[in-house]
Amino acid sequence: MSDKSETNAHRRFDLTSRFGKTILVVLAALFTFSGPYIVLMLSRALDLDYAISMASGTAVFIVGLVLIWYLLRKRAIS
Repeated sequence: MSDKSETNAHRRFDLTSRFGKTILVVLAALFTFSGPYIVLMLSRALDLDYAISMASGTAVFIVGLVLIWYLLRKRAIS
């Protein structure tokens, strides 16, 4: 892999810009708090199985928690 592609990949997760931090914090909040509800409402609208909707909602919630954990670990939020 070239150095340029590694630099671009690293830049995606660079938390030096305020815009990047803000976007990640908003995404973490959406995934954690409203993500499971949205998945539940979409699954009801699409008439999916209850177990599938609960598993999907739990997965979205866990993604939000992992993103919050990542931001706390990188000291993007304190």
